[in-house]
Amino acid sequence: MLTFSKSGVPTSPYGVIWRRVKKSQRCADTAEMATSVATGSPLPESGALSSGVDVDADALIERSRQLAATPLGDRDRLASLLLGSSFLVVAIALAVLADSTRQVGFLTLVVFVASYALASRIDFEIGTGSAVPTQLVLVPMLALLPVQYVPLCVAAALLLGGLPEYARGRVPVDRSLLRLVNSWHAVGPALVLIAAGQPAPTPHNLPIYALALLAQFAFDFGSTALRDRLGLGVSPWSLLRFMVWIWAVDSALTPISVLAALGCGAHPSLVVVSLPLIGLLAYFARERQVRIDHALELGHAYRGTAMLLGDVVEADDAYTGSHSRDVVTLVLDVATRMGLDTSARRDAEFAALLHDIGKIKVPGEIINKPGKLTDEEWDIMKTHTVEGERLLSQVGGILGNVGKIVRSCHEDWDGTGYPDGLSAEEIPLVARIVRACDAFSAMTTDRSYRKARPAEEAIAELQRCSGTDFDPVVVEALAAAVSSSS
Repeated sequence: MLTFSKSGVPTSPYGVIWRRVKKSQRCADTAEMATSVATGSPLPESGALSSGVDVDADALIERSRQLAATPLGDRDRLASLLLGSSFLVVAIALAVLADSTRQVGFLTLVVFVASYALASRIDFEIGTGSAVPTQLVLVPMLALLPVQYVPLCVAAALLLGGLPEYARGRVPVDRSLLRLVNSWHAVGPALVLIAAGQPAPTPHNLPIYALALLAQFAFDFGSTALRDRLGLGVSPWSLLRFMVWIWAVDSALTPISVLAALGCGAHPSLVVVSLPLIGLLAYFARERQVRIDHALELGHAYRGTAMLLGDVVEADDAYTGSHSRDVVTLVLDVATRMGLDTSARRDAEFAALLHDIGKIKVPGEIINKPGKLTDEEWDIMKTHTVEGERLLSQVGGILGNVGKIVRSCHEDWDGTGYPDGLSAEEIPLVARIVRACDAFSAMTTDRSYRKARPAEEAIAELQRCSGTDFDPVVVEALAAAVSSSS
């Protein structure tokens, strides 16, 4: 089972930069002018998921952790209460109305519930939820216990598994409703097996158990999608790429759990023999959590460094600093329209913010000169892309890669740009996007030597230079972005 709860994410995973970007005035440079688990941890309702935007998994995990300690919103609480109450009604009805020839003692029920609770506490954090190895206990439950009691046992186990967090105040009590919602996955297979007469897990009956597994997937997806639609306004179809993890994890664990059920047929309480495997998975989950922690810390360090460098640019030259921040918004819009993946959008964001970082090496009298630059001054100005790459390469890592993009942010489509004379597809795509957005921003911003041009004129100028200075596909996406925002 994948405990899963989500409502959407910020379009950019690097929200720290995103929030600090000033509201865009749509401005940049042409070559002739001076030059972006049941834990139930919902994410902000930004609509990113419903729009199909690819989102960095670590960023999702970070937001999920941050919001895990917040109470449910009113709408989410109402939807969760409705689905949780409906689950209890159905589960109690099954327990009362269905019959079974299977007989187990109370102690066996306790062993199963405790084992399931332990398994539910093992979190493999994935995006907005956690993959938990409860399938190792659920299948033996369905195979050995009176099936009509299994949904209630699952709900009790999930609540028991979350009890330490509730007791310590780490998770608000109202989030226990999500554990009832997450228990719906047990209803589907229970209905299938009850309808089939609760057969034993023999090879002859494996098709029935396969159908029960499909019912588990359907009920898990249905309850999650319904809760997210009613409580968070998220399209059910936007969940599918995450729900694949449900099916992958549960499908992988099902054969092992079937073998465990066959081995425990005479003595159901022997399900505890699965505990060493559960313990091993707990160790791996902890290792994964530590790696994610380190990745998030490193990401924060890169973001902090990028913001610090952005502040250095703004302190050195107020126009260049604010201009770079303004370009970020437009670059991200164009990158999203062109279907760039998470990694490329991250690079685009950093490159847009830092594409002029090398100007801190250019004398202020050249940067702020009100008139036209001389040939010697223009040669000095053009060194800022190389200086930017050099500065960012000293930071290394992600920003070192961004430095290579920054170097190419003034290359022209026809090969007449600088510093390397690259042309067409030789120029990194992100650099082509920054180039066009940078030019648009400069043309639509007041400068010391001219007034800002209207957006329509700036777009017309970009289209005129499409195929020479700028990538035609990028110009088309930029024109669409500007048109939609006006």
